[in-house]
Amino acid sequence: MTANAAAIKAAIADHARALGFDAVGFAPVRGDAVDRANLAAFLAEGRHGDMAWMDTTADRRGDPQMLWPEAQTLIALGVSYAPGADPLASLGRRDCATISVYARGRDYHRVLKARLKALGRWIADRHGGAVKVFVDTAPIMEKPAAMRAGIGWIGKHTNLVSRRFGSWLFLGEVLITLRLPPDPPETDHCGSCDRCLKACPTGALPEPYRIEPRRCISYLTIEHKGAVPEDLRPALGNRVYGCDDCLAACPWNRFAPAGPDPELAPRDALLAPSLAQLAGLDEAGFRELTTASAIRRTGRERFLRNVLTAIGNSGDAGLGRHAAACLDDPSPLVRDAAAWAIAALPADPP
Repeated sequence: MTANAAAIKAAIADHARALGFDAVGFAPVRGDAVDRANLAAFLAEGRHGDMAWMDTTADRRGDPQMLWPEAQTLIALGVSYAPGADPLASLGRRDCATISVYARGRDYHRVLKARLKALGRWIADRHGGAVKVFVDTAPIMEKPAAMRAGIGWIGKHTNLVSRRFGSWLFLGEVLITLRLPPDPPETDHCGSCDRCLKACPTGALPEPYRIEPRRCISYLTIEHKGAVPEDLRPALGNRVYGCDDCLAACPWNRFAPAGPDPELAPRDALLAPSLAQLAGLDEAGFRELTTASAIRRTGRERFLRNVLTAIGNSGDAGLGRHAAACLDDPSPLVRDAAAWAIAALPADPP
């Protein structure tokens, strides 16, 4: 390691933290044979479900150098979104919806992309070389990259875990043409703990480090395009967008800072919103509710599918009229969920 390279690395890390990144790590731009093999097995077994983009980008996803052969260093960055209160508090409220912590505030893609671009410009201006930035939607295996850069390790729930931030980290990457010294990779600190596996409501974590996305509530409520399988609907409870159960169960969360980044603070309208109000959303109402929100990407039809499933699971006969109002919705997906919800609810009391 040259003194100049070490100084540049330290300056980049300091500036990244000044821009609002909580975790910074450096790694060579290369893939890993084990990661590629795991990805190939995942795809071969069809576990990606409706996420066809995982298959079409498999070659580039398995080796970040294929995205940009000139790149020399990958800078992995994380922003904590640790909640300031119990993330599962609304699960017991049958009249309300539960939205995953990550989607309760401003779309993190927007927040991280702006910071990544600012860091990239600063690196290019101060230290030269070329820069490219990525956040989530690019075909980079972010969690393995973050592990190689020392930010955290991939836990038994298949998500990244940090000793400082628990399971609550948004990830982004900056690729640069400068060759900088890498950080030591993080090692696994899950030990014998299996709380995340036991916490999964649908059994989507059948064994450590293996996920069955087609049973995962996050997949079913966000990525899945069709009707939720009937045998899994009761397990969704009132979760209408994503699921935090396995993340919240991780004991490393006790070290996470209280409260999220100010730019990612939850919006009141997305904290335990009323199921009755959500069921009445037309397209304009949905778009207004999801302004600058990650929820927007799932679309009104799938969102209402989830809301009506939650109504069916509520056991509250009084919500039946809100489901009935959706029986003539233009969307077959919504109509199907409405009919199921009505059938699942108890009859009105005499």
